[in-house]
Amino acid sequence: MKRFNLVSFVVFLFWAVPVQSHTGNSVTDAGGRSIQVDRPFTRIISLYGAHTRNLAALGLDDEIIGICPMDEWAGKSIFSYHDGLEKFLAARPDLVLIRPMIDRAYAALVKGLERSGIVVVSLQPGSVEQMFDYWLVLGTLTGKDDPARQMVSAFKQEISGITAVTRMIRDKKQVYFEAIHSRMKTFTPGSMAVFALETAGGINIARDASSVRGTNIAFYGKERILSHAHEIDVFLAQKGAMNQPTIKMIKDEPGFDVIRAVKADQIFIVDEKIVSRPTMDLLKGIHAIADILYPGVFEKGGRQ
Repeated sequence: MKRFNLVSFVVFLFWAVPVQSHTGNSVTDAGGRSIQVDRPFTRIISLYGAHTRNLAALGLDDEIIGICPMDEWAGKSIFSYHDGLEKFLAARPDLVLIRPMIDRAYAALVKGLERSGIVVVSLQPGSVEQMFDYWLVLGTLTGKDDPARQMVSAFKQEISGITAVTRMIRDKKQVYFEAIHSRMKTFTPGSMAVFALETAGGINIARDASSVRGTNIAFYGKERILSHAHEIDVFLAQKGAMNQPTIKMIKDEPGFDVIRAVKADQIFIVDEKIVSRPTMDLLKGIHAIADILYPGVFEKGGRQ
């Protein structure tokens, strides 16, 4: 029996929010590929940090033979989508996990892998609900269905406990959450970053933000930010590969001196890995934001 049946097509929507799903042992990825998983993959290369983090959380180790340059996992070989096809073939993977950006920008590498009989799966959820299904997809691909279901259950249970505390906060703070400072971009409602903010008890000022090309990033513009200047209690900014803000940079931005949060020194930087990535670390992000907005709230609410 063949290990898998693979049918693929290309999605031409530029930066469309990807969706993935699974039914039994069948997986559909963000690129439209349909994979029948007859047995778990055991030689996996992960080219996205969130995939790597989740594979580790599922209890995998020996099955992971390669990780991307930004990952840290002792003893694992480093692979990049900039590498030539030969390097991948020499490692003999049976599965290469990517995300839609790689599918679009490095199509030659992806097609070369598939022509060589290597399964490529593209995944990147755009919301928390999609994140749950994404974890289950990873579980199906790796034979870790039970741990994947346990991850979903544990996450939901922790969220329930957090919201039980934050819903009791009466005077909730209004927050502008910056995604990319140089372009005055924020997050769309329903994104993981906004989910983290709202679960932590914050009110998203940019509730009217519209998606840029179907992503979770929204152009907001300085004029719209300043229209809320007297409402913004806290100015949050994520820091990561696409955004390297500092408190001084935000303070010195022309016009920002009228923002209430800026005047009150309520500017905070959070790591994008805990507020924007589809991993269990999102819980750390929620706690971090809650501690910024309402110091000591979990101790006061009876939670540690």
